[in-house]
Amino acid sequence: MTVFELKERLSLTPVSLPDPEREVTGGYTGDLLSFVMGSAQSGDAWVTIMSNVNVIAVATLTDVSCVLLAGGVALDEGVAERAVAQGINVLSSPLSAFELCSKVAEQLS
Repeated sequence: MTVFELKERLSLTPVSLPDPEREVTGGYTGDLLSFVMGSAQSGDAWVTIMSNVNVIAVATLTDVSCVLLAGGVALDEGVAERAVAQGINVLSSPLSAFELCSKVAEQLS
């Protein structure tokens, strides 16, 4: 499934969508960035409530397919521009992290 297909199926709001055809191959949830760096896999949809510029750095390092902001979280000022510049897909949802993870898992199974 592509990031665009996931966006459509879950009614996600695009914040940064420079690579909508990127394949989503798994998922990871976490807010402690050191854990994400050590555990997220290339191609994962990363669900988080973190919104600062470090999220983009970690997304780049881990090569996740997209960052999914749960709970209606908005990126800090200027972070969306950094995401576009780094080629990182970022989408948001009003759903809690738990609800969003459940829906992502349903789509990937």
